[in-house]
Amino acid sequence: MALANSKLTAQGQISVPLEVRRRLGIGPGSVLEWDEYGEHIVVRRAGRYTSEDLHKAVFPDGPPRQRTVAGMKMGIRRRMRKRHARR
Repeated sequence: MALANSKLTAQGQISVPLEVRRRLGIGPGSVLEWDEYGEHIVVRRAGRYTSEDLHKAVFPDGPPRQRTVAGMKMGIRRRMRKRHARR
């Protein structure tokens, strides 16, 4: 059974019923996301990403290994030798 019903206006607008607004915790100015899952359309409150979410997206295999200053200098030295080697 449906939670609530809305009617579409000629301008393509809908009113979000009070019960749905309360459940989603939204108010004026809130942004809603519309996603398609197979034959279903899902409407949800747009999420905000935390720094932890971004870190997981950038480093999916966990945090990168730490490097020492000496190791970075050695890598730069190798790269410069390879880049400027005589051919």
